Amino acid sequence: MTLNELHIINFKNIREADLTFADKLNCFVGLNGQGKTNLLDAIYYLSFTKSAFNTIDSQNILHDAEFAMIQGVYSADSDQDETMQVTCGIRRGQKKQFRCGKKDYQRMLDHIGLIPLVMVSPEDSQLIAEGSDERRRFMDVVIGQTDRSYLEHLNLYNALVKQRNALLKQYGDSDQRSIPEELFEVIEMQMVPHAMYIFAQRKAFVEAFVPLFADLYKTIAEVEEMPQLTYRSQLFDRELGEALQRTRQRDLILGWTSQGVHKDELEMQLGDYPLRRVGSQGQQKTYLIAMKLAQALYLSSEQSAVSSRKPILLLDDIFDKLDATRVARIVNLVRGEQFGQIFLTDTDRQHLTDIVRPIGTIDGEEQPLGSSKVFYVSGGDFREA
Repeated sequence: MTLNELHIINFKNIREADLTFADKLNCFVGLNGQGKTNLLDAIYYLSFTKSAFNTIDSQNILHDAEFAMIQGVYSADSDQDETMQVTCGIRRGQKKQFRCGKKDYQRMLDHIGLIPLVMVSPEDSQLIAEGSDERRRFMDVVIGQTDRSYLEHLNLYNALVKQRNALLKQYGDSDQRSIPEELFEVIEMQMVPHAMYIFAQRKAFVEAFVPLFADLYKTIAEVEEMPQLTYRSQLFDRELGEALQRTRQRDLILGWTSQGVHKDELEMQLGDYPLRRVGSQGQQKTYLIAMKLAQALYLSSEQSAVSSRKPILLLDDIFDKLDATRVARIVNLVRGEQFGQIFLTDTDRQHLTDIVRPIGTIDGEEQPLGSSKVFYVSGGDFREA
């Protein structure tokens, strides 16, 4: 997909912006806090119907405004002449409105996957530093863009877990004879098919994803260290229905459901050791960028339901903590034909110029980079260089 135009009113610190973009590389230069990341977040919003950083919609409205609007005009990779307009309206105290063309969505879920997108940002460090829910969310975001049924199963499964947990807390201190066993059985019986679908899709995703990730890591790092990414799930060695029944008494004491795909893990290792323990800042960032670039390749691969659409790639402040050699390899990778349109931010124009210029030459010959634009950002205003 290609974002041709972006129109913003009152989104975060951006009071008004009307921008047209290059079909390959778009660079945003400015000091921290000026609005570079907010612009990328507006683009993210149009793909996922929410902010990448703030889930409360009203808090994304400019502080002295009553509403915000984001509108994007897109074209497909296969037909640049056929455009699609996506509009999001947010008003304080009201439900946000999302529209594709002239169609209003009744469910935001129906929009996910239409505009595939991958964002690389400093927030990705949470994948390493935080708990397993962050790594499950990574899998869910990728799979959810390729399989809408997956999101349906995930939402229904999570709702059932929430119901079971509420019952566990309600009857945790009750006499055994007063516990509604049949009600537990009904909920657990409904959980099983959703969990099995989620498990099967996560397993298939990781099997297809890991080779892409490993190749990208080696290309960027050019070292012998072997990155590992392993999917762990209780469903590999047990039947969920039996496990839920067997652990029900223990769960009543705990007050939460201890069995199921909501306990899945995506283990991140460098060699034979956990990445968070042995990886330097540069190694961890390389690992994360390789994961996100592999996500982009997966979304445009044969395994993806949107294989005809190359994802839009948002690269926010990716150069920090990386040496110049690794940065050059990353930029050389993403400007290749397997990646689509790119939006990139940095605080230093010269830094960008020094990085981007060399990738125009391979083996001493000038190579076409595709169209590109540079924008200076200050106080929520954007000026094309």
